[in-house]
Amino acid sequence: MSTPYPFTAVVGQRDLRLALLLNAVSPAVGGVLVRGEKGTAKSTAVRALSALLPQVDVVPGCRFSCAPAAPDPACPDGPHEPGGGAVRPARMVELPVGASEDRLVGALDIERALAEGVKAFEPGLLADAHRGILYVDEVNLLHDHLIDLLLDAAAMGASYVEREGVSVRHAARFLLVGTMNPEEGELRPQLLDRFGLTVEVAASREPAQRVEVVRRRLAYEDDPAAFASRWADDEREVRARVVAARALLPKVVLDDTSLLRIAATCAGFEVDGMRADIVMARTATALAAWAGRTEVRKEDVRQAALLALPHRRRRNPFDAPGLDEDKLDEILDRFPDEEPEPEPDPEPEGPEDGGPGDDGPDGGGPDGGGPDDGGPDGGGGVPPQGEAPEDARTPDAPGPQEAPEPQTAPPSPEGGGAPEQAPVRAAEPFRTKMLSVPGLGEGAAGRRSRARTAHGRTTGAQRPRGHLTKLHLAATIQAAAPHQKARGRSGRGLVVRADDLRQATREGREGNLVLFVVDASGSMAARQRMGAVKGAVLSLLLDAYQRRDKVGLITFRGAGAELALPPTSSVDAAAARLEKLPTGGRTPLAAGLLKAHEVLRIERLRDPSRRPLLVVVTDGRATSAGALGGDPRELSGRSARMLAAQGLASVVVDCETGPVRLGLAGVLAADLGGPAVTLDGLRADSLAGLVKNVRTSVTSNTTPNRRAA
Repeated sequence: MSTPYPFTAVVGQRDLRLALLLNAVSPAVGGVLVRGEKGTAKSTAVRALSALLPQVDVVPGCRFSCAPAAPDPACPDGPHEPGGGAVRPARMVELPVGASEDRLVGALDIERALAEGVKAFEPGLLADAHRGILYVDEVNLLHDHLIDLLLDAAAMGASYVEREGVSVRHAARFLLVGTMNPEEGELRPQLLDRFGLTVEVAASREPAQRVEVVRRRLAYEDDPAAFASRWADDEREVRARVVAARALLPKVVLDDTSLLRIAATCAGFEVDGMRADIVMARTATALAAWAGRTEVRKEDVRQAALLALPHRRRRNPFDAPGLDEDKLDEILDRFPDEEPEPEPDPEPEGPEDGGPGDDGPDGGGPDGGGPDDGGPDGGGGVPPQGEAPEDARTPDAPGPQEAPEPQTAPPSPEGGGAPEQAPVRAAEPFRTKMLSVPGLGEGAAGRRSRARTAHGRTTGAQRPRGHLTKLHLAATIQAAAPHQKARGRSGRGLVVRADDLRQATREGREGNLVLFVVDASGSMAARQRMGAVKGAVLSLLLDAYQRRDKVGLITFRGAGAELALPPTSSVDAAAARLEKLPTGGRTPLAAGLLKAHEVLRIERLRDPSRRPLLVVVTDGRATSAGALGGDPRELSGRSARMLAAQGLASVVVDCETGPVRLGLAGVLAADLGGPAVTLDGLRADSLAGLVKNVRTSVTSNTTPNRRAA
């Protein structure tokens, strides 16, 4: 077994280390969600934490880690006889992104359950993680139904496995840690709320700290065992401090003033629900215990707010996480202490960033990045006991986005069309109509188009392919019934064989690849008009986020088209690119469509099961052939018909306004084989009917007027 990277050797990342240690002191805090760019010691710090947790007493042979002093009365391996137990280290269990539901919660042997009435249960990862750590790397890429199961178990402290009336329950209390890179997509707000604390991490911009990261990394890779031994004393010190804080935690007093501060803070920041208040209270008491105190102070409440509230204030994926600290201080100052707080006594400090003995290039140890994480950023040691917690926000954490001020831009170098305009603010987003791909797909679970999925309404039955997960009971009985006499059935029970079992086929919804092709030419550059166009695209992006789609963004203007955002699950990245989109120049519509063809061809190879939906946002004008040459309108028509010939589902958002309209967007929609929807008609609350499906053939009520062609 490889030597793990020491927790106390992680450089910097104070807030990350503090949040993890607080959960080690009080698992009731509810876990940690670590958000940040790649290579910032997220995985390394989490994997190193398990070495600091106290050892656990377990019943020998129990697969569910029951405590000998208080075994779970419902344990599937029970009942357990009282007696001595075994001691083992706390486990850290990793949940892979591609794990199945059975791998997470466990699996029942349905055949034995039906034929013999035996609950033959194979435990999953939730059972393995009981009384330890459950780590989910790239938690934002995990299927939503798995996240729901995971968070339900974390909240209830138990896992339930049910298959056609057969139920098994076992204890599942663990420290939940998830890491994610926001560039790869966000978690839903209701899932964010289920994580107790959140931490934003970023790589240090200080050269000296980055040098120390490299020194420690190289030293660890050269000799992991020797490097770990140099940090052994610091590890023992922190481990002992965790044990002491756990013992002190029940004695910590949370007085009425602290509770008022917590309630006023949550109310002042308009946090939904009461979970934030409870998490803040638990975090503040854990902070006091970690500092060796039995009373909660104002700085504990402040630190708890900085860790527990930023991710709960997001109303949509385009909101930047964060907390207004001036407002936080103003709220806390409304509740002064009855008497001045005494100055904390000086305490021995934790290990310095220079490493044990400050050995220089070969003494400091590894980097915070560890063997798997490509280099962290921050510093060794843990906050000294008794020290007031520092600000929870990292210096490099992004602040709220601000729309750029309008300004005059230089003329377009193209020599034709309108001059380039500076980016304009998007109009307020709105709820859009339902756009979906026709037919029945088999893509990733989502909420847009019909698909065969593992979850949804039952539509039929089939023989299982591999392990049976969803039993179709009626079909199974129907398959077994004709053979009962031949199988010698004598009692009331049904004699069931493996080949009688039938898997339920289900129909649900899938997520699609929504590829936006946005006209940014001079004909779209009128400021009020472009603001409305951006608002419409932003609304569609928000809809794509809610329906679990991947999104891509192509823009065309001037002499060609550009892939502004490759297909990704991060719709907030698409929104950021859209916000900065300049306009002006001629309209190379054909270039935009051909770029879409190229992007979709590549994505079809990468993810063949995910069906695409093309959304073209334009007024339909084509005034430039770019590098292709020829008649711009004829080129755009040929390009559109090529896409339609591939059976691509598409919709054209007609941005043309004014009393006189050319109807060119309708012509484009006819060539693409899909409908045209106006900006006003895109709204879900408009008078026009709901767009149920994006048809691949033009229906009578969407046939465009071709007189302008």
